[in-house]
Amino acid sequence: MFKPQSMEKVELIIPEHQVVRTTEALAASGVFHPIPSTQITVRTPARGIDEWQAWTADLVALEHRILVVMEELKISEGPPPTQTPHIIEPQVAQRDIERLELEAENPIRELEAAQRRLTQLQKYVSQLAPIADLDADLGSLRDLRYTFVMLGSMPIANVERLENSLEHTPFVLVTLRREGHLATVMLFGLQEDAAVLNRAARSAYLNPLMLPEDYRGTPAQTIAALQAGIERTQQHIAESEREIARLHKMRVRHLRHLLWRVRASRILARTINGYDHLQHTYLVTGWVPAASRAKLEQEIAKVSDKVVVETLKPRMEDIGRIPAALKNPPLVSGFQGLVTTYGQPNYDELDPTPVLALTFPLVFGIMFGDVGHGLLLLLVGLLLISRKIRPLQSVASFGMVIAACGAMAMVFGFLYGSLFGFEDVLKAVWIHPLENITDVLLFTVAVGAVLLSLGMVYSMLNAALAKHWGRLIFNRNGLAGLVFYWSILGIVVNTFGVAVPIPGSVLGILLVVSGSGLTFAEFFEHLVEKHRPLVEGSIGTYVVLAFFELFETLISLLSNTLSYVRMGAFAVAHGALSLVVFIIAEFAGGKGSIGYWIVVILGNLFVIGFEGMIVGIQTLRLEYYEFFSKFFYGGGAPFRPLSLILKSEE
Repeated sequence: MFKPQSMEKVELIIPEHQVVRTTEALAASGVFHPIPSTQITVRTPARGIDEWQAWTADLVALEHRILVVMEELKISEGPPPTQTPHIIEPQVAQRDIERLELEAENPIRELEAAQRRLTQLQKYVSQLAPIADLDADLGSLRDLRYTFVMLGSMPIANVERLENSLEHTPFVLVTLRREGHLATVMLFGLQEDAAVLNRAARSAYLNPLMLPEDYRGTPAQTIAALQAGIERTQQHIAESEREIARLHKMRVRHLRHLLWRVRASRILARTINGYDHLQHTYLVTGWVPAASRAKLEQEIAKVSDKVVVETLKPRMEDIGRIPAALKNPPLVSGFQGLVTTYGQPNYDELDPTPVLALTFPLVFGIMFGDVGHGLLLLLVGLLLISRKIRPLQSVASFGMVIAACGAMAMVFGFLYGSLFGFEDVLKAVWIHPLENITDVLLFTVAVGAVLLSLGMVYSMLNAALAKHWGRLIFNRNGLAGLVFYWSILGIVVNTFGVAVPIPGSVLGILLVVSGSGLTFAEFFEHLVEKHRPLVEGSIGTYVVLAFFELFETLISLLSNTLSYVRMGAFAVAHGALSLVVFIIAEFAGGKGSIGYWIVVILGNLFVIGFEGMIVGIQTLRLEYYEFFSKFFYGGGAPFRPLSLILKSEE
């Protein structure tokens, strides 16, 4: 739970004729993390590496074609299958998708054509609407032999500009209607001046009305004909949509199944293409959790007894590359995403997920203590966990984080005596933050000191796991740093008259000893770990830098501790913001009025949403930059077992 699972490096020798079934078995086991090929090639196996490359390319193209058909038929990918689908060859998949494409082609093409026609007809109607009462045959205007006629709309401000530009050309400009900033006009002139008239119209932004040749009569008659065409087109669209809906219902399962088969086959082909290959065998190397080694061998034995599985001793180049398989119980796994967002744990360091699952809700609850607000967050978290809201299923794992934070906010709500901002309904088990600001701030400093110390303990445990004894003892986040930190805290507390169980003289000695260890940490670490030379560079430069580093460590510890004061500040701000809500509610109406309760309800929703988001960000900041920085190095490789079913494409 606290440390990634122990891993074993294994090598499989697979006969070439059993490589497909064996790869399927590796994926079915869910515990095999393949290592990239070392490109060892003696002779190409019977099937040929080029064929696996061709398979991959063909299946990528086929997958795209399937997705296009699914999009046309409005079919989603659906959830991943619970069992790995059977592998399909590209030729078989191509015949299947060609039949489906042909089946969907006609209704899709007809629908798109009808939609384009409908858009054009509606555009014609909108253009003719301003001149619907014009008593003129549009067809006769179009067929004039010697007269140029242009009907259209233009900005009113450009009418005079058009007239001025045509002062040397015979023309007549008739304004039929003015509406808003546009004018509907008819421009008359000689056909021999058509080029000049068109150029002047374009420069004045006159948009001509362009009607198809088959529409004649007055604008009103043309509009009536267009409306009839719109009705026929809409009926055609409805028929095409019904046909597409029929195909959707009939082919949804088939297309989804085909998609996942092609996708699984593409992953399998790409995986096999990455294997090392000898004359008649494939070599596959990877990592498997030690506890799951038997499961891997059982899955392989189901498909072949000719596959050889050998354990390899990790090499020097494997250090830092061993994947970390995190294993946390369901109540804690929701916080794992927060850890991996910061960084992937190394194989040889502790998984901080369990401690984050304790400290994150604690810090959040201190800042957001309210029984009512916490209850709503708890309910939201439980709703996400239930996965009943389909659009939010992708963030369902985060529901446990919200639920835990809500539960801890309720705990501190009882301690603060706050219920939806009301502080006179519940009796405070501890204190009201607004009335005891100093106590709250001092309490959060104490909590911060404990959390920072916990981070240092984690750092020492990580150093012990890695057998870095010098780092464990003399590092600023090791034993020397912890003693130095608590010596300072003890002296500060003693200065303010608070009794400390350790005498001041002892604290002073501990401070000097630990400070000396930190000052010359590099020297002592090299000495303990037998690293030579003991000091890099000149002695004088080393001593000067060592004292500056000690000062920087002191400042860092103090600033890290004071950063936790923000927990108390936000606890006070939470109460103050709720108080502001009630003040505004008093202005909206007397206590108990409808206006009063509307403001109280909306104000509480604002506090939960806006302040809850800010408190969550601040909690994340304290965990990442103050707590994790003490012990978490990250940079590890995640454990990604081979699977032919990808829930999300990378």
